Amino acid sequence: MSSVCEPVRPLVLGTRRAVVDGQPICAVCGTAAVPVGPDRWRHQKPGEPYPYDSPWLAPVTWAELRNLTSFADFTARYPDVARGVSEEDWREGRRRWAAYQDHLDRPGDNPLLELVTILAGGRVMPGFLPVQEPLARVLDLDGRRRELAARFSWSIPTEAALGLVGDHGPLVEVGAGTGYWAALLRDRGIDVRPTDADPAGSTYHRDGRTWTEVRRSSAVDAVRAWPDRTLLICWPPPDDDTAGYAAVRAYTGDTVLYVGGGADGPTGTARLHRELDLNWTVTDELALPSWPGIPDRLTVWRRSPVRRPLWLRDRCPQCTRFVPTGSPGRCDRCVMARPAALTLRSGAHRIEYSHPMVERMPAALRTALTRSAARCGAPPEH
Repeated sequence: MSSVCEPVRPLVLGTRRAVVDGQPICAVCGTAAVPVGPDRWRHQKPGEPYPYDSPWLAPVTWAELRNLTSFADFTARYPDVARGVSEEDWREGRRRWAAYQDHLDRPGDNPLLELVTILAGGRVMPGFLPVQEPLARVLDLDGRRRELAARFSWSIPTEAALGLVGDHGPLVEVGAGTGYWAALLRDRGIDVRPTDADPAGSTYHRDGRTWTEVRRSSAVDAVRAWPDRTLLICWPPPDDDTAGYAAVRAYTGDTVLYVGGGADGPTGTARLHRELDLNWTVTDELALPSWPGIPDRLTVWRRSPVRRPLWLRDRCPQCTRFVPTGSPGRCDRCVMARPAALTLRSGAHRIEYSHPMVERMPAALRTALTRSAARCGAPPEH
């Protein structure tokens, strides 16, 4: 295969390498491509473990970036990241990252917002951070988001948001994580009781630090312990009803403060969003600074006078049989009876590709997905 593909080059879609099963693939044959130097590649050998720890696949780090004193050094060390990046982008990225690192461990009134403001170039408004794609790659903005979320919070509080939340105190917060929002609220004289089933040590916050005392408690136990407090929920997970929906159902008060995206975003389960839409009314809302592609808002919900039952259930779009709430796509029976051209497994979900979708793919990508370890079932007849 190497003789056909020489020199081996990874498939690039737009400005990013195509990745299948976590591995870049050859632009010609779809075989996993292994980096062997600055922008040099070879095919992965049969049975060979993939070198995920290769320095040529590593994201940009400040430890290396600060030592790359010329744009030529940067493009040689990070040829893939540098695709579409100008020398001006590189210089501005180094400047912002140096300021970010210098500020990372400094105390402040709202250090998360201050650090995000540095990454955004000095000014943050409600809405997506104004960081263009080339500069975002130099900063490894996805990495900075994960770093800051682990240390502080998944959502970025502003003075306006903290003021609106404080207007509805006293509060009980469920899923408080590191307690960052609660700490800022307490600094401003707001009475809040932050709780979490696993404070700061969960899958979502691995830094191990809390910004204020966070009581270990399930969401349901917390709202039952303090029924007269306004309920605050920040970024409940999209796959766990106990952290959001169960808390709202157990809550007997009239006001819920919700921080996160809508039903099509990464926060809150289908049941939580349906319960709020059916039995609560938005009385106030405020856009928050948001990471690219992840809209974030603070909404104030008021309980409706009469509760309507949550009768809505999900159905398979093909046979209309009932499926588990929040399940995307077709049911198992329809998938088995009439398989798509290509079906991949992603966690608990399936991703189905029709014949036209598969035919429009680059040949190398189509080949790699057909061979993928995430592929479901045998190849269907065509």
